[in-house]
Amino acid sequence: MRILLGADTYAPDVNGASTFAQRLATGLAARHEVHVVAPARGLRSTTATTPVPGGSQVVEHRVRALPVVVGGTGLRFCPPAGLVRTLTRTLREVRPDVVHVQSHFLLGRALVTAANRLGVPVVATNHFMPENLTHHLPLGARGQQAVHGWAWADAAAVFTRADVVTAPTPFAAALAERAGIPGPVLPISCGMDLRRFAPDPTGRARSGFRARHGVPDRPTVGYVGRLAPEKNVAELVDALALLHRADPALDAQLLVVGDGALRPALVRRAAELGIADRVVLTGFVPEEELPTAYLACDVFANAGTAELQSLVVLEAMASGLPVLGVDACALPHLVRDGENGYLFPHGRPAALAARLGLLLREEDRRARMGARSAQIAAEHDEVRTLAAFEELYALRGRTSGALPRVAPAAPALPAAPGTPAGV
Repeated sequence: MRILLGADTYAPDVNGASTFAQRLATGLAARHEVHVVAPARGLRSTTATTPVPGGSQVVEHRVRALPVVVGGTGLRFCPPAGLVRTLTRTLREVRPDVVHVQSHFLLGRALVTAANRLGVPVVATNHFMPENLTHHLPLGARGQQAVHGWAWADAAAVFTRADVVTAPTPFAAALAERAGIPGPVLPISCGMDLRRFAPDPTGRARSGFRARHGVPDRPTVGYVGRLAPEKNVAELVDALALLHRADPALDAQLLVVGDGALRPALVRRAAELGIADRVVLTGFVPEEELPTAYLACDVFANAGTAELQSLVVLEAMASGLPVLGVDACALPHLVRDGENGYLFPHGRPAALAARLGLLLREEDRRARMGARSAQIAAEHDEVRTLAAFEELYALRGRTSGALPRVAPAAPALPAAPGTPAGV
């Protein structure tokens, strides 16, 4: 099968949507001819064949792009002028059996338009929540609400023109439908490579990462990801300070792997709270080193309140770590309270500190919950994700050009409690 993936964010971008698109392209390339359309790193469009792990290759069609100047994200966007014409030409050259777009932004929407005109079936996956973008805008609560409503309506206008829409979790699917995207939106996990992310019984990977990055040998809570406002990493710093004040003998520390605009603020906050020596920030680490970053931790925590799935939580779980997740959005799909970790309320670092103390003090509890994490993560093996998307692609309309709206073979996860917020 010839598959063309459209991604408004792709390598070398570092974010969940980019990572998913790269892993999907790599996995599909083992059995299919895969093309990717994504923003170029400059004003010149290029086409090149890129080797991917496993001995396969992906053809990358990079479209001229400009930098996004707001937010310091390093992202690039394709100017809309002439974009549909450019992508129509690409589709005519590639002649894909199916197009799979990863967003409704400029490149994604232009690709949907081009595919519709040529009668190519379209699968769309939504990784979008307005909260991931609007924190860059100087708006009050009412302004944020208005922008959120407009943003969801804009997404729905694009995804309505896809033959089938997917989202990473039942929460994300329900959120999209409530926001106006025609259903049924199918929940298909982003999946993950269980060969790369796995427990390390020997401890060698743990000690190696700590030695390379100067991480002291202390009980460690870890965070991996962008340092952006919606990730609420400051709550982890505050909780650590409370835990240290309540139980200094525990001598716990926070390991932050990743980078972003809020790094200086986190450094200042740790200094203000008197725990600067217990907050280790490694900055960005290369993809090949990422699995060992999780293994350097005893517990993993995510306070992000705009998660449609959270690949980093999945990776931590597959690495055998108990997890602490804020009780919001899609995290309750992964963090099963009292089973493989604990949920905690947003904005209450004391509650997080209490749960951290439980896990860091009791090795047996950590081991039991970490083992359960690995079991739950196995449900998200990327083999199942690839099979689900391949089934959707294969169901492309053989006569009508439309994809039937049917659930894929891979089972959905149980629904998260509560009603999606912000809709």
